[in-house]
Amino acid sequence: MPTFRPEIQGLRAVAVLLVAVYHIWFGRVSGGVDVFLFLTGFLITGSLLRALERDGRLHPVTFLTRLARRLFPAAAVVLLAVLLMAWLLLPETRLYDTARQAVASGLYYENWALAADAVDYVAQDQPLSPLQHFWSLSVQGQFYAVWPVIVGAAGLLARRLRLGLRGAVFAACAAVFAGSLAYSVAVTHADQARAYFDTGARLWEFALGGMLAVALPLLRPPARLRVGLGWTGLALLLACGALIDVSSRFPGWIALWPTGAALMVIVAGTTGSRWGADRALTWRPLSVVGDHSYALYLWHWPILLGYFYLAGRSTATVLGGLLVLALSFGAAVLTKRFVEDRTAPRRACSRGWSVAVAGAFLVPAVATAGAAQAQLAVAQEELEAEIAAAVAEGGVYVGAAVLDDPALAASLADEVPPVPPLATAAQDLPVIYDGPEDEDCDGTRLCEYGDPGGDRTVALVGASRVAHYFPAFEQAALDRGWRLLVLTKSSCQFTTEPGTEERKDFAPECAAWNDWALERLEAERPDLVVTLADRAHDRDERTYPGFVDQWRRLDAWGVPVLALRDLPRLSESAPECVARLGADACVFDAEPSHDPVDPTAALEGVPDNVRFADLTGYVCPDARCPAEIGNILVYRDTSHLTNSYATSLAPVVERVVLEATGW
Repeated sequence: MPTFRPEIQGLRAVAVLLVAVYHIWFGRVSGGVDVFLFLTGFLITGSLLRALERDGRLHPVTFLTRLARRLFPAAAVVLLAVLLMAWLLLPETRLYDTARQAVASGLYYENWALAADAVDYVAQDQPLSPLQHFWSLSVQGQFYAVWPVIVGAAGLLARRLRLGLRGAVFAACAAVFAGSLAYSVAVTHADQARAYFDTGARLWEFALGGMLAVALPLLRPPARLRVGLGWTGLALLLACGALIDVSSRFPGWIALWPTGAALMVIVAGTTGSRWGADRALTWRPLSVVGDHSYALYLWHWPILLGYFYLAGRSTATVLGGLLVLALSFGAAVLTKRFVEDRTAPRRACSRGWSVAVAGAFLVPAVATAGAAQAQLAVAQEELEAEIAAAVAEGGVYVGAAVLDDPALAASLADEVPPVPPLATAAQDLPVIYDGPEDEDCDGTRLCEYGDPGGDRTVALVGASRVAHYFPAFEQAALDRGWRLLVLTKSSCQFTTEPGTEERKDFAPECAAWNDWALERLEAERPDLVVTLADRAHDRDERTYPGFVDQWRRLDAWGVPVLALRDLPRLSESAPECVARLGADACVFDAEPSHDPVDPTAALEGVPDNVRFADLTGYVCPDARCPAEIGNILVYRDTSHLTNSYATSLAPVVERVVLEATGW
């Protein structure tokens, strides 16, 4: 089997162009990364197998040091460039997280950092990171570390048991493929957001490439079949991202689509036919892109996010996207010429020299990121101390109270940093999201607060935009002696129609949560259920019959309902806007997220147990949503209240509950 296959460079080019084009113009995932993982498994397994056949053993240290020398320098250059871009362009709200992810990327565990964020609903709502594309490089780095051990163990077993080497290596790859694919299917079904970044759920894609590397010399399809295989594989690969929502369904069995497509192209190989797909894949421009595919992948994402930030956009125009592609390719050409080519390992170089070259690039990048992270942490501590001193003086951070007290508003000092601090506003969360005792409150666990012996029981039921009111209801419960129950699950509305327009894949999970919530409510029979009356979206506000259906079930049990109108969504993260422009410039329109007329007034079939309330005036007075009210940040992102501001709503919530219930 030839060690150089020109169609692979073309396949790399198609994969990286799919990744870039789908990121730039469609804001979605294409399956191109899966092709990279498959090709990595194919090439690395082939290389290790040839080493075993030639030398009878592997040299994993030499193998890894040469890989490090080839991969680390370009990655380090991009990491340093992103840190510089963040320092010059990004608001302070993004700096710490960028430095944190630079460390994770440089140490090749970025996929696990993103997996932790993926299961954290709060983190999911945060802006895109300029380094999140390093997740696939981290997965590959972990593969590089473990694969020589697996292949080497297969070779050792073959020698000890006098088995065929290729058969043993194929069996090892097949075992990893089967185990990882089974795990991938299971974990993708249970928790797709985390599974997407899970190395164990991705290993089968490498193993599939490894199986092909071992078996390819035995596969000799006729020429006509190879022509058909090549074009079928290429067509399937190009169609994958258009026909499948990759980001919400991978990496389970459906990822066999792009990896299987790549397998077809490689099996087709060099057909020798003028009609073969390999003729297109060996086209000189594609080969050039393939030669620069690693650097192009590294550069396209931070350049795209830089464009989004400078242009104030979340999607690219045609011309803007072409500019991003041109800049990315230009940066890739320079990186390959002046970094990759000049640091690439030569046959004569020693392991020590390879380590020195790789370390000379990566160590400064990681050290710079770590130092920036530490410096930002110190600055944050100093700011928090300043705020604590202001809080101790009193009368500075009053939040919603200024809306009912013009004299207080007039006397309020306005030259103080907001609470929470901008850099940590995204983490200003209710206690139900935090702490070991409460870590499962956002899900199928009933949590109890307030007065355990209270003669009134109030239940908060719904998704995160019900949960963000928790601090207000907790304070009201403590003041009034109520027992407070929390039955919330992020992204899951209290409805008979689970799943959302944004995340339809949540439907089974949300249906199960609704069943659980109804069982607990039937058992508890609270004196009041507080939930949402409708939903505000980016461009409109809607009511849902499924909400009313749940209210009817509660009515049958004699449980009153307080249905709160949903709050407007902002066009930009409030903390980021304040960091960029200052609080005075960050006042958002409630429309189009909020209708001028409350749509709940037109709801049909509402049972008698329901009372409606609208707290919008305490968040967006006169249909205008200021980023700060009473020196407190109102929103922690585009759609959720900060814990600090929600706490200031306690008197309002208490009054609304008393009016609705007559207690």
